[in-house]
Amino acid sequence: MKQHSRHNSFSILMNYHVYSAGSSILVAATILMLLSVAGHADTRHSSVHDKVVLEKISSAVSGGFGYKLQYYVAAPIETFWIFKTDFNSDILLTNDELIGHRLVRTEGNNVITENRYATAPGIRFLWQTTAIPEQYRLEFKLLNAEDCRHNFHHGTIQLSPAGSYTKVTQIAFFNFAGASLWVKYPWYGGMKSTLTKVVKWEQEAASMHSRKLLVAASE
Repeated sequence: MKQHSRHNSFSILMNYHVYSAGSSILVAATILMLLSVAGHADTRHSSVHDKVVLEKISSAVSGGFGYKLQYYVAAPIETFWIFKTDFNSDILLTNDELIGHRLVRTEGNNVITENRYATAPGIRFLWQTTAIPEQYRLEFKLLNAEDCRHNFHHGTIQLSPAGSYTKVTQIAFFNFAGASLWVKYPWYGGMKSTLTKVVKWEQEAASMHSRKLLVAASE
C-alpha cells in the first residue's frame, strides 16, 4: 500500500524544485538528496509490509505436511480481528477460491462454517474455528476430513499488532491425496501460488473495508 506521507513529500519537493529553477545548485542538490532518502525509506517500509513469507514445516504426523505463512495487513489489529471473525460476511465470496460459503452454527467460541471451493465444487468442507479474542488467535480444524478426501487438516492463525498494520502468522498441518505434489508444485495452482493469491485478496479486502471496520470497532 502506498504511503500518503511519501506522496505528499514527493509532490511538495518536486513543486519546490520546478518553481525554484533559478536557485543555486546547492538547493537543487539538497532537494535531490531528500528525495532519495525519502524514497529509500518508503521502499524499505513498503517492502517489509508487502512481503509474504511462506516456509514448509514438518508435521508431527507421519506422512503429513505443514507450512508457516506470514504477512501484513494494512489495518489495526482490533479492526482486522473483526474482519477475520465475521464468519457470515458476504465479502468472503469475492474470493475467487470460494464458490460457496455459509455459517452453519455457533457454539460459544466455536464456529462451524461450510465452504465449497472452485477446485472441488462438489465437496462441502465443514470447518470448526475457535476464536480466542484475548489472544487474537484462531484455531481451525476440518471436521469432515474423510468426506473431503483429507486425512487431516488443522492449524492456527495468530494476529500480532504492528503499528497501523497487523502481522498474520498462519500455521497449518494437512495431508490429502496429491498433497506432496501440491506442496512442491512451483507454478500456478501449487501451494505457494494459491496461498499468495489468498493473501493478496485478504490484504485488498481488508484495506477496502477499513473504514467500515473502524466504525464497527468504535461501537
